[in-house]
Amino acid sequence: MVSTFPNPSSVDLSGVRLSIRSLQPQLVEWRRRLHQQPELGFQEKLTAELISQKLQEWGIEHQTGIAQTGIVAIIKGNKLGSEKVLAIRADMDALPIQELNQVPYCSQHDGVMHACGHDGHTAIALGTAYYLSQHREDFGGTVKIIFQPAEEGPGGAKPMIEAGVLKNPDVDAIIGLHLWNNLPLGTVGVRSGALMAAVESFNCKILGKGGHGAIPHQTIDAVVVSAQVINALQSIVARNVNPIDSAVVTVGELHAGSKRNVIADTARMSGTVRYFNPAYKGFFYQRIEQIIAGICQSYGAKYDLEYWSLYSPVINDAGMAELVRSVAEEVIETPLGIVPECQTMAAEDMSFFLEAVPGCYFFLGSANPAKDLAYPHHHPRFDFDETALAIGVEIFVRSVEKFLN
Repeated sequence: MVSTFPNPSSVDLSGVRLSIRSLQPQLVEWRRRLHQQPELGFQEKLTAELISQKLQEWGIEHQTGIAQTGIVAIIKGNKLGSEKVLAIRADMDALPIQELNQVPYCSQHDGVMHACGHDGHTAIALGTAYYLSQHREDFGGTVKIIFQPAEEGPGGAKPMIEAGVLKNPDVDAIIGLHLWNNLPLGTVGVRSGALMAAVESFNCKILGKGGHGAIPHQTIDAVVVSAQVINALQSIVARNVNPIDSAVVTVGELHAGSKRNVIADTARMSGTVRYFNPAYKGFFYQRIEQIIAGICQSYGAKYDLEYWSLYSPVINDAGMAELVRSVAEEVIETPLGIVPECQTMAAEDMSFFLEAVPGCYFFLGSANPAKDLAYPHHHPRFDFDETALAIGVEIFVRSVEKFLN
């Protein structure tokens, strides 16, 4: 399948209008400045200052300090005939990762890095805001551009919605993108329905009875109990989830014991759950606790389980997905560049916006192996082909024009 994609070195940018292509140097400059000053969730003060400064320079109405560091810009079109409101969402936060790239724009904040492309998302949203503010005659209605903090956690979408960013004026639909190094430059991943998964997490402590490794009959071995629990949890997806649906239960951490000849009295494990179908909300918590409780009872152990839901699945509206797909086809200008089967079990709090209003979240291919720009997201050497920035602005602008006109 990958072999059918366009070669990143020969991507045709003729679908990007000259006035947006001319913005490319500025898009790169903004992105690299943001990359040098990465900030963690709800700490994006420098990022917010840069955004607000640019919006003020361009005479764009905006509100700052929403959900601590969030910003909403409002751009009204001059074309008559539409009162609709389209929102565009971009996340701003970085990750607690030490960057290993040797580039002039490397992170200047020790232990913090834009390793997921949010610096690019912000630059694309800024470019879109600037272009729309200079071409208000090309669209009617209103565009709201939402610069959101803390997508990587604990989540900024919900508090922004609670603060009223989808109101006054009321948003009719919303779009957003994610630069995606799982797709090469010159492709767009867009589909209706589930795009990204729900994410839930758990911590579990197994409480046994410690003792000598040579006298196991006097103990309740927390390690053995944990091993049984971990194996049994894998049966949930294999035997309790409809095979037509997709789901994942992963135990990512296990800590137990202090010495090779001492049977551990406690073991701690933690894990993550992912699924697309919203009907499974609440199901995994119930089933995981049933399994842990049953195994602990059979061994005479006790347990302490913490379970919480983080993000809902990202579910695209069919009509909005079709709008984005049709626009992307005009920009990319080849059906090979549109990737409909692009689901991932990664999660995104864009899901909360999509629960509130119809919308579409899509992937913008950004990998270019020929330039050594293909490291995966959250890798300390993550980077992307900045040619994608102008493509992202063009898709956003065309989506605005098509939806509001």
